[in-house]
Order: sequence, then structure tokens, then C-alpha cells
Amino acid sequence: MRRAVLLLASTALGVLLCAIAIGGPPTVAQESGRPNIIFILTDDLDAHPKSISRMPNLRRYLINQGTTFENAFVTTSLCCPSRATFLRGQYSHNHRVLTNDPPLGGAKRFRKLGREKSTIATWLQGGDYRTVLIGKYLNHYQPPKPPGWDQWVGQHAPDGTYQTDYYARKAASFIRNTKGERQPFFMWLSTGAPHNPAEPPPRYADRFPNVIAPHPPSFNEQDVSDKPRWIRQKKLLTSTNIHRRIDKPYGNRLRSMLAVDDLVGRLVDSLRYSRKLSNTYIVFTYDNGWSMGEHRRAKGKWSAYEEDIRVPLIVRGPSVPEGEVRTHMVLNNDFAPTFAKLGGVPTPSFVDGRSFVPLLHRNPPRPSRWRSAFLEEAVASNSSDRPAFEAIRTTTNLWVEYASGERELYNLKEDPYELQSLHNTASPDFKRHLARRLDRLRDCSREGCRNAEGF
Repeated sequence: MRRAVLLLASTALGVLLCAIAIGGPPTVAQESGRPNIIFILTDDLDAHPKSISRMPNLRRYLINQGTTFENAFVTTSLCCPSRATFLRGQYSHNHRVLTNDPPLGGAKRFRKLGREKSTIATWLQGGDYRTVLIGKYLNHYQPPKPPGWDQWVGQHAPDGTYQTDYYARKAASFIRNTKGERQPFFMWLSTGAPHNPAEPPPRYADRFPNVIAPHPPSFNEQDVSDKPRWIRQKKLLTSTNIHRRIDKPYGNRLRSMLAVDDLVGRLVDSLRYSRKLSNTYIVFTYDNGWSMGEHRRAKGKWSAYEEDIRVPLIVRGPSVPEGEVRTHMVLNNDFAPTFAKLGGVPTPSFVDGRSFVPLLHRNPPRPSRWRSAFLEEAVASNSSDRPAFEAIRTTTNLWVEYASGERELYNLKEDPYELQSLHNTASPDFKRHLARRLDRLRDCSREGCRNAEGF
């Protein structure tokens, strides 16, 4: 009898190993070691280090216990196109969600184009992940719930409930209820904070009194004669405008982010309670950057300037080095394939981005062997006179081509704040070189994008 039992167990083990070896479909039990993934996405937060440094839980649990990417970017610095990119892993010229509003953007266009039928949610759900969305999805979302999501909380909190706290309670409750479960989960947790008009919770109303926004060298730029017309026509900001339109909102933005910081702490506590902290990746970033007086822009986004396209990225999780910094270029194009790789599910062929899982290990590839350039793109803006543009951002330069025919060129090593465009003084050969690289990117797709971005 004992021999029969041992033979049966040996046979079962052999079948299991054989199934894994030939790529048989994994079960939850077979894949019980697969990680959970929590994606925290804030809205319109600036990338200035002073802003992040005011969040103690973020510092303690993510920055100190994870890896920070100091060269993370979005490829269209506007909410809805950027979020569509996070969901699909594509440049906006491929997923075709180009603005926040119909007819060129918004959730309705995403649905009409059939894009929601294949997103990171459907990929992971197909791989036996439990998927949950809490918070903001795409602009102007209306039911029904998109495919791929097992649980959908959505953006609207009950009356009288502070939105970020509501999200925190829902997320914590979900995580605590997974205690003892083997099925891995993917959580998209997207806060409205600190989107204007930022409204801090009453408990933080008195924090950061008299705070002023950071004043980098590009703040209220004195000489904009090198800039395109849409910047040249802006007047210098007055002290009244700076106080009313920049410093006062900045204080409220920081105070609203303290609620996001509380959310981070609550997530970690819930993961610890459910005994899932050691097997969970927490990924924190923004949908786009935010201007606060740079180049005379009192507020805004959706340009090719660093303050709009650059976002912080912090990752903690299994085997992720603690307290380290990576200099590799990472894009919002890369998140969907990264989550797919972490979850052990295939990435569709339409994806433009690349998984940055290799960067989450102790010995990543050298930055020079990763990516050397990427595309920035935007259609014309209804909120300003900024023309449509396409740009290439390399490790050392930014080259912008506007539909108006204007150009900008910056040496980011010598001029990181983009104070002096070199488009009139740089050598013709160098400008042709950048223009050719941009031509390879502007209509790229799939592997063609990764090739055009280079190492």
C-alpha cells in the first residue's frame, strides 16, 4: 500500500513537472509563488525631489526599501493618453488616444477603438490573476466595466468621504480579505491627488505653512528669445501671480499628497497582516509631470520640457535591491510588459515598450545597453497656443519639431533646465542626425520602436 502511494505521488509529480516543462497551462496551485502587483498612479504630480521628500511612508517603505529610477518618463504628458499607454504598452500614435476629451481622446475613444479588449488587466486575468481597479481609470469613463477587471471600485467616493481615504480603505480591505488565498492579484490604484484643484484632508489643513514652490533656474525664465512663439508670447509672472497661481496651489498639492502617503502606509500594514508583503511588488509613479512656473508657465503639462515628461518611479518587491538608484531610461510604455513579465503571462505583439524586470535585479544591464532615446508626441493643445509636436529625447539632447515649423534643441548635460535652445547654432549635421532618429520613431511600432530607441 505504501509503495502504491509513493508510486502515485511520484507519478503525479512527474506529470506536474512534465506539464511545466512543455508549457502546460499553470494552475493557481502550481503558480502560488507568483507575486502580487500593486500599481499606485498619482495624477499631475511634479517630479521635484522636494515634493517626494515630504512623504515619510513613501521614503520609509518604498524609497528606502526599494529601487528608485531617476530617469523615468511619460511619452505623452497628458492624463488620458498616458494612462492608455500604461494599460497597453504603446506610444499614443499607436493606441490613438490622443487627448483627454472626445473625439480624439477619453474612455469612449479607448472603447470605440477596441483597445480595452486587450490591456494589462485582460492579460493578467487570463493568467489566473485576480484584478481590481480602485480610483481613476480614463477620463470621462462611463459604465459598463471594461473587460479584464474582476473588481471595480471606480473614481467616485460616497458623499462626505475624502476620496483618497476612501481608496485607502477599499484597497486595505481587499488586501486583508486575501489572507490565506493562493491566487495572486493585480491592483491598479489611481488617486485623484494632487490634481487641481487639490483639496487636502482637514487633518492636514495646517501643514506646510507659507511653503513656496521650488524655483529652479528655469522658473519665470527671463530671456525666452530662444523659445518657440507659444512660449515667447507669455509674460513674466508677477509676484501676485506666483503666490496665487503657483505657491498657494503647491501647498495644497503637498497637503493632499500626505493622504496618499497615508495610503502607502496603510497598504503596507495590510500586506503585512495578510502575510503577502514579501511577495508583492509595489510600483509608484505619476501619469505625467507638472509645470510650476518653469519657462513662464504658471501651471500645466503636455509639452516636451523636462518638468512635464519626467516622473518619479519607485519599485519595491521580491529581490528588488533596497535603497538603490537606477539611471536607465524607463517609459510608461514599459509598465504593461513589465507587469506581464512579473505575472508570467505573454505580452501581445502590438506592444512597443520593453519589460524593465532586468533592472529590478542586483546586477542590471549597463544603462548604455538599455535605451538611448525615446519619442515625445502631442497633438495641438486646446488650452494654449502650443502647436502639435514630435520630439526625440536622448540621454544627452532634446530635439523638438513643431507643426509650425519651429524647432528646439537642448544639450541636457550642459543645460539641464533647457534655458538656451541651440537650434540656430548647432551644426547642420548634428541636427540632421537627430531629425533622422526622430523620423524612425515618429511612426514606429512594436519591435521597430525598440530598435529605433536603440540601446
